[in-house]
Parts: sequence; C-alpha cells; structure tokens
Amino acid sequence: MSSAHITFDTTGDKIARRVRKMRSSAVRDLFAAATREDVISLSGGMPAVSLLPPEDVRAATLAAVDSPEARALSLQYGPTNGAPGLRAVLADMMRDLGIRVKADEILVTTGAQEALSLIAEAFIDPGDIIITEGPTYLGALQAFSAFEPDVRAIPFDEEGMRMDLLEAELERIGKGNPRLKYCYVIPNFQNPGGVTMTAERRRRLLQLAHEYNFMVVEDDPYGRLRYDGGHQVPLKAMDDNVIYLGTISKMLGPGLRTGWIAAPEAVLARINLVKQGADLCGSSFDQLIVQHYFTDVNWQRTLQKFVQVYKERRDTMLAALDEFFPPEATWTHPEGGMFLWVTLPDYMDTDSMLAEALEAGVTYVPGNSFFPDGKTGRNSMRVNFSFEEPASITEAIRRLAGVIEERLELYRVFINAGALPGYGKEAIMADEKTATPWSEIIADSEQNEEAVMQAREGDAAQIDIAEEKTVSAQEAAAPAEEAAGE
Repeated sequence: MSSAHITFDTTGDKIARRVRKMRSSAVRDLFAAATREDVISLSGGMPAVSLLPPEDVRAATLAAVDSPEARALSLQYGPTNGAPGLRAVLADMMRDLGIRVKADEILVTTGAQEALSLIAEAFIDPGDIIITEGPTYLGALQAFSAFEPDVRAIPFDEEGMRMDLLEAELERIGKGNPRLKYCYVIPNFQNPGGVTMTAERRRRLLQLAHEYNFMVVEDDPYGRLRYDGGHQVPLKAMDDNVIYLGTISKMLGPGLRTGWIAAPEAVLARINLVKQGADLCGSSFDQLIVQHYFTDVNWQRTLQKFVQVYKERRDTMLAALDEFFPPEATWTHPEGGMFLWVTLPDYMDTDSMLAEALEAGVTYVPGNSFFPDGKTGRNSMRVNFSFEEPASITEAIRRLAGVIEERLELYRVFINAGALPGYGKEAIMADEKTATPWSEIIADSEQNEEAVMQAREGDAAQIDIAEEKTVSAQEAAAPAEEAAGE
C-alpha cells in the first residue's frame, strides 16, 4: 500500500483579499534556476561581495561580540528606531551626499525592502493613489500591492521621469485630492532602467509635490555607485520633507539586513508605530556589525573597488550588446548602478521567451514584472552586470542574442509575407538610421495579435504558409524589379 500523503490547502476562503492579489517577485522565482551551474544569471541585483576584504568583515563582526559590553548590545533587544550609535554613523555618512539630518531623523530598518513596506502600511489605504516611475523597482510594487493602492506609472527617458507626463497625470488626479499620497522615485541609476534624473527634473518634481500636496519617497540604493558624470544632488538635500531610503546592501552586503529611513520626526513617529507591530526591532547584531564596519575600517577604499569592477562589467555588457544584439533592439547606457534596460520590437514577448533563454543557459527579468499591471513592458527586459565576471557577461549576452535572433527570424518570415498587418518588408530591410521606429509602425489589431500568437507557439503549418506567401511575393515582384533594372 502506498504511503504517499496528499495535503490539500483548506485555507483558500480564509486568505485576506489583499494577499490574494499579491504576486511573487520574478527575481525570487528566478533564483532557483540561476543556481544551475550551466546558467549565467543576469537577473538578480546581487553585489559582488567577494570583493569585500575578509579582514575588514572579520574585524567588524568580532567588534560586535568581543566584550561583555558589546554582547550586551548585539545579542539583546534594541530600540525600534535602531541602535543610537548606528543612526549617528548613518547621519554622518549622509553628509557626504549633501544631506544634513540628525540621528533622531533616522529610523533603521531590516533592509530597504522593509522600509518600503512600513511606508506603505503607514500611509496607504485601499484605493489611494501613489505615483511611480514606469517601469519601477518590482520589490516596491510588491510591497505596495499588499495595501491595494491605485498605482500610476509615469514613463521615463534618458533624463529620468517625464515631468510633462507627470503633470498631465496630476491634472487628471486634481489638486487637493486626499487620495494622492506619495510619489516613489529612484533618481540615481534607476532600477530597472539605469537612468538618472536630471537636476532640472528633480527641482520640478519637488515643485509639483508642493503644488499638489503629495509626499516624495526617494529610494537611493545605488547613489554611490557612479562610474561616469558628476554627482547629482539628492532630492532630500533639496527638500527636508523628502522621505529618503538608504541601504548598506550595495556598500557592504545584503546579508546584513540593514537599511534606513531619513524623514521628518513626525513622519518617523508614525512609521515607528508600524515597525513595533511588525518586528519590535531590527537585528541588534547586524546593526552593531554595520556600525563598526563604517567606523573602524577603510570602507571608502572598498567602495572604490566596487566602482572600478562594476564599471568594467558595465562596459563589457555594453560592448557585448553592440556586438551581438540585433539592430531592432535598443538599451539604456547607465552612468552607474547595476542594471540596464533592453527594449525589443513591440511584437516580442520577453516573458514567454524566458523559457528559451533558460534552455540556452541565461536568465534575465522580463519587463512586465516592473509595471503595476503586470502586462506593460512585455517587449523589454532588465539585465544585471554587477555580479558575473566579464567573460561570463559576454557569453550571456551572446547566448541571449541567439535566442532573440531565433524569434526575430520567425517574425521576419511573417512580416515579409504580409502576415502581420501593419508591418512591411521595407521596415525590416531599411537602413538602421532611416528605418521607421518600430513603435510607429505597429498596428494593434485582432489579426496582428492572432498572427503573433501563432508565431509564439511555433505553428509549423502557419510558418509554411508564410514562407509560400514570401516566395509568391518575390516571384510577383521579380518582373517589376527587372524592368526597373533596365
């Protein structure tokens, strides 16, 4: 008799409505696949912690436990808002960026991810409006979604969030709308786009925040990882009312779950109440290690090593994209951070293509993961350059280009045959500099969608038909071409 035991989930009707609507992080789901030895991961945002000097990490860790006084702090409960010594260190570090805050204006969190959840819980009621960049950090969308907001995503370009589109959206929302709560932005080397908001747009964002009475949440995990260009003044340095989020994950390591919120004391008081209910306090042990690391060792030297290595890896990825990717693809050119954003023709679907990429031994994060509706951006992807070695980055881009090229070949057959309404053979064959942008020649129709689905499924019969149409079209065009040649 079989000993197999089947367990059924009987909690379905007990689950909270907000949890039913939550979706898993695409990055979390990709981690299992990324651990395969034959897979090169361009999906995660992992720092290269192997660059950390082991003696520095060891010294900071031992300092947290090497005396009775240290153990009394590191192994005990701590204040909800964080260890006083660490808050003082963080306030001092922020002065390097031009931000002047007191230790009492800082609340330490269990990573910046907890900060996102605490802010959402403190300020969002179901149906409240929050504004983000579109695309934006998928972890933020996941944190916000639990509280059922109405998320409005504003597109960006190479200069950051489009202020003209933000203004248009704010006009639709209306001045004095109590439902409008805050705008969440990543001004420096945005995740996933890699773009940096210009000083002019930062000033305009703050002006609009005052005009329409909404808070600004500035997430700055990558601000110190700049490879080109000059320092951009943080929003928090321009306006004390900004809620600033920081993390040590990219300067030390994400394993020490330590982030922080810098905000007016009245705002922190509200968030402090929420954190008490969430976890009482963060890890005193982690916080003391972090405090000693940023006090006792030359962490700036290690940070510069991160910057040098990541710059080399970014340059390697950009060179590989130039070499291997098809002309139909475009991508951002980040001045810092860890990511860049690749955009393919609108008829491509990077979500469905991921299985083929995994088969080829490479991962990325599909673009639709970074939009609140989970649908927009399906022709885009985020790729990470901070973790893998340069040789692996080049190989990963080569593999990914092969996957993309296979799909494009299929679509080109349909386009050449006239099987995709709205696409012409001339758009494929035109010179790169004069070709009509893909976004301008797309016809959104049921016929187009049906043909695209057939292409995605690899319907052999349809491919044969398309090829026959192509041959017929070429034969029909031959006499005219000969006459023109004469």
